[in-house]
Amino acid sequence: MAAGAWTLTNGARTDILNGAAPFNSASFKVALLQSTSNVGAATTTFAGLTNEVGTTNTGYTAGGLTVTFAEAGTTSVTLKFSSNPIWTAGTANLTARFAALYKVSGNVICFCLLDSTPADVTATNGNTLTIDGITNAVLTLA
Repeated sequence: MAAGAWTLTNGARTDILNGAAPFNSASFKVALLQSTSNVGAATTTFAGLTNEVGTTNTGYTAGGLTVTFAEAGTTSVTLKFSSNPIWTAGTANLTARFAALYKVSGNVICFCLLDSTPADVTATNGNTLTIDGITNAVLTLA
């Protein structure tokens, strides 16, 4: 299984084109969403998303995990996670279809399929679900 590429929301594209890069001086989180979520290019706020992964015995915390970024390059600039968000499944399976990167108390920046088939990804009791934003850039501007 291979994850899909990160897709910028329409609002994030507009912010970047207007010089209001959404990645400066803010707190960010990555949240997990179910296959029935309404996440898409027209998504605006995290509060407007539906069907976040459940928290009962899954090892997932509502709202997701905090992430920070490492920026590299000058001609072609990449934005990667400083460390990958990792969840350890509890006694109930941790199952998700999408990951969404959002500004805390703000807008969704981008999202990706966790399996480009598309299919749900499941971590069973004691196993981990990792979003790799270190090997694979979240964003590249060239």
